[in-house]
Amino acid sequence: MQIRMGSLLPGAQEAEGLVVVIDVFRCFTTEAVAFANGAKEIVLVAEIEEAFELQKLGRGDLLMGEVGGKKPEGFDFGNSPYELKNVDLTGKTIIQSTRAGTVGVTAASHAEIVYGGSFAVADATVKNILYSRPEIVTLVAMGLEGKIRADEDEQCGLYMRNLLQGRKPDNQAVRSLVISGEESQKYENPLYPQWPIEDREMALDIDSHSFALRIAKEDGYLISRPEKIIIH
Repeated sequence: MQIRMGSLLPGAQEAEGLVVVIDVFRCFTTEAVAFANGAKEIVLVAEIEEAFELQKLGRGDLLMGEVGGKKPEGFDFGNSPYELKNVDLTGKTIIQSTRAGTVGVTAASHAEIVYGGSFAVADATVKNILYSRPEIVTLVAMGLEGKIRADEDEQCGLYMRNLLQGRKPDNQAVRSLVISGEESQKYENPLYPQWPIEDREMALDIDSHSFALRIAKEDGYLISRPEKIIIH
């Protein structure tokens, strides 16, 4: 198995084989919480206008996402795992739009298989990748809006690569590296209430969920659903 590392929007566009689009702060951490709270599926779109249009067509029950870290007007939820922590989403179809994760998935939709990646689902994702034994795996760290590299996504990519190669990194060391990064600091700044520190803590709860985020194209839509760990 050949493991390739990519970054930002060009990395997603050029990715080959089985692709993991990584967005730790916060897209695919928020998705993991939504599924843990009973969501049926999540429809991923690149732009908020698409989300509104799909809801008008009856394709989803709730809108979730962000622009500039903030919940767009008319959306039910922002891009915050903490906001969803105690929300019952049983059976709900959610339409999600973010500036990195969903954009990256759209860009990588040509790939054979696509997963959403975050620390929350890293181990489960790796186990299912190893089970499927693809020739090529591309790990794409989306960074800030797919334009600027971010430590949390790059470190998650390295963490997953180590797991794929049979090495288990020290979780506390990985957390420390991410927390010292520039993107992480805004979660400690009271001037940015759209980035609560609880989101960072949930995003860095490594391997906290026992399912992967499998994304498939169905009837022209990109649909994310939880995929249980496949037992060898």
